Amino acid sequence: MAAGDEEQGFRPLDEASLVAYIRATPALAASLGGRVDGLAVKEVGDGNLNFVYIVTSDAGSVVVKQALPYIRCVGDSWPMTRERAYFEASALREHGRLCPDHVPEVYHFDRAMSLIGMRYIRPPHIILRKGLIAGVQYPLLADHMANYMAKTLFFTSLLYNSTTDHKKQVARYCENVEMCRLTEQVVFSDPYMVSKYNRWNSPLLDKDAEAVREDDGLKLEIGELKSMFIERAQALIHGDLHTGSIMVTPDSTQVIDPEFAFYAPMGYDIGAFLGNLILAYFAQDGHADEANDRKAYKQWILKTIEESWNLFQQKFLGLWNKHKDGNGEAYLPAIYNNPELLSVVQKKYMTGLLHDSLGFGSAKMIRRIVGIAHVEDFDSIEDASKRASCECRALDCGKAILKGRRQFESIEQVIALVQSVTQD
Repeated sequence: MAAGDEEQGFRPLDEASLVAYIRATPALAASLGGRVDGLAVKEVGDGNLNFVYIVTSDAGSVVVKQALPYIRCVGDSWPMTRERAYFEASALREHGRLCPDHVPEVYHFDRAMSLIGMRYIRPPHIILRKGLIAGVQYPLLADHMANYMAKTLFFTSLLYNSTTDHKKQVARYCENVEMCRLTEQVVFSDPYMVSKYNRWNSPLLDKDAEAVREDDGLKLEIGELKSMFIERAQALIHGDLHTGSIMVTPDSTQVIDPEFAFYAPMGYDIGAFLGNLILAYFAQDGHADEANDRKAYKQWILKTIEESWNLFQQKFLGLWNKHKDGNGEAYLPAIYNNPELLSVVQKKYMTGLLHDSLGFGSAKMIRRIVGIAHVEDFDSIEDASKRASCECRALDCGKAILKGRRQFESIEQVIALVQSVTQD
């Protein structure tokens, strides 16, 4: 730990010091029903960046998350700002205000300690990615995620807010620059060049990784998406909305971990969710066995992708129509005051948003196969050649969507492409 961190009052907590911290912090003690003796503490951080503790008493529970001054999965050779905890707490509070059904409450935030105390999302909730690997269907997932994305994106955009309010928030979240730079590197840069951080299913995917690095058409497209990601402050996005950032039961959906939050293209969030569902689809053949060929489950994933986009579009446009005469300055009602014109504007807007989502979603797919951080969907397939077969199809699909994203007019056309790639 750097001396500067000590001077700022930061110290990484272990189980013993965490208990002492909770006892001295009224908001956390209250979440445990005031019962701070005999606490059970379990460290569950399986991600790349942070310590995460579940703390329970006989009268309550809380999750305590602490950001470290480096990337946990790499070590202190890759320093990382602890300020990400501030932006995570801020985004949880803002998105929770807009969509309380799908975001856990924040009970306590300590900026000096980079520490968040929040509602424990209880079992039987599990990480969505693990449910997808296990072949569990979630009938309300599409509706819940469409609701979450529509509300958080619409209400933080210029369709709802004045430019003055919008720019204040943009300026605030611009400070999350280190997390943005990490995304720029691992999503939009490293997979397309030789980088010491890249890894893939070698040697089976050596040629595929090389093909990505030598594909000029792919580089032109990814450059355009990188520019958009950096330059376009469209809405307050989660910034890392993959299936590992969502906890589910068949009737509950909770979105966690928005430490990459900042103002960026809406399509980055939508694409992250849809792209990770497509990865889960391609991984299913690697998890199939004699007892379950996973074919019905693959169809459920495709149906979920279709419904997620179509329901999002329906809910988003519903919010737009409801608030079209409000403070939003993107399309002033004095100008777009006839229904026909507004309808044309909305169709153009949503088509552009679909193309953005497909571009970012496919970029996320590619980086999960030939970049630094992979997905358990593929990594849990033990047979390397079977895993490579699944990964190659996902990679081919990602490249095809990225290059051809402007040709799609509907999500159904995208699903037809996904299905065509699976036919060997």
